[in-house]
Amino acid sequence: MKAPSDTTKYLIHAEIVAEGVVERPDVVGAIFGQTEGLLGDDLDLRELQKTGRIGRIEVKIESKSGKSFGEIKVPSSLDKIETAILAAALETIERVGPCAAKIKVIKIEDVRASKRKKIVERAKDILRELFEEPEIESEKIADLVRQAIRTEEIIEYGEDRLPAGPAIDESDAIIVVEGRADVLNLLKHGIKNVIAVEGTNIPKTIVELSKRKTVTAFLDGDRGGDLILKELLQVADIDYVARAPEGKGVEDLTQKEIVKSLRNKIPIEQVHVLKHKDEKKEAKEKVEETKEKAEKVKAEEKEEESKAVDRKNITALLKKHKEEVEGNLKARLLDANFEVVKEVPVRDLVKLLKSNNVKAQGIVFDGVITQRVVDLAAKRNISLLVGVRMGSVVKVPSNVSIMTFDQI
Repeated sequence: MKAPSDTTKYLIHAEIVAEGVVERPDVVGAIFGQTEGLLGDDLDLRELQKTGRIGRIEVKIESKSGKSFGEIKVPSSLDKIETAILAAALETIERVGPCAAKIKVIKIEDVRASKRKKIVERAKDILRELFEEPEIESEKIADLVRQAIRTEEIIEYGEDRLPAGPAIDESDAIIVVEGRADVLNLLKHGIKNVIAVEGTNIPKTIVELSKRKTVTAFLDGDRGGDLILKELLQVADIDYVARAPEGKGVEDLTQKEIVKSLRNKIPIEQVHVLKHKDEKKEAKEKVEETKEKAEKVKAEEKEEESKAVDRKNITALLKKHKEEVEGNLKARLLDANFEVVKEVPVRDLVKLLKSNNVKAQGIVFDGVITQRVVDLAAKRNISLLVGVRMGSVVKVPSNVSIMTFDQI
């Protein structure tokens, strides 16, 4: 049974190649026979055709040099997923009659989209040929038709074949934009005296036009627009400059934004003044930046010098404490200013560090630096240990620095 044409959603298009001479009934038979039971009852081709969800399978095939070539069309009123599954099933067919064969799906046509396209094309013809009124009701389909007409109006102008509106030659004033999409957007909103440069390398066509027409450069509000403006100012005779809002492209502007941007265009003389001001501002900023860098380097050098002095003083203080405890089996606990907080015999150092009332920044002692002393110092937030020599220390916490007497 053939599916009613008004319910068909998709049309599967496939190609077939068979290693031998086969005819249409052989292909149709292979399709039904080799997919039977493959996809279950819900997607059985015979049942789908009986219920009208699959239409009549069309096969065109011809034989040449002992091979057969052709195309297959399967109309479907199934949904998109089911239609895709059915299309994939066609590609599992390996034989047609006695011959080896291969089927490949080349596309799935959305029949409704094709109909909509025909409606738009016909509506364009009706709008041009049959309507007496200049305007029609502004519904969505009318907007589509109007946009299609604007697209048709775009031309290729000059020896550089630049995208342009149809009013370039007849207009005394023209608008120069960046690309084809900008031209299309301005055409969409009724502005026809527009032409695109198509890149930062300004074409000869634009240069020649600028000599005999009043030119407004209408550019994107980004760095790309800045670069094209710079190039235009070097090679063409520009009269005005208009810019899209910052961060926006001309191709994305609404009619209101286009009108506002063109209304706020500025004479080229003012652009040069602004450019000069920007250059002065940029030069001033560079001077300030250089001064800041110089001051920073100077401050860093001063700080490094101060650190060097501090390190020298610290070394002298540590050397003094080392000399006073060395040979006396003493341990000194020091504060942040390297002043003595407490002095105890070396044998009592571990016991003292185990207690909770230790407050010191460093220790200088006449003994061996062991792992136990290091761990206890880290636990009490003591950041510096100075001893006679290193013992069996395998792990030094990141918050503890260690020195031996021979390093001072």
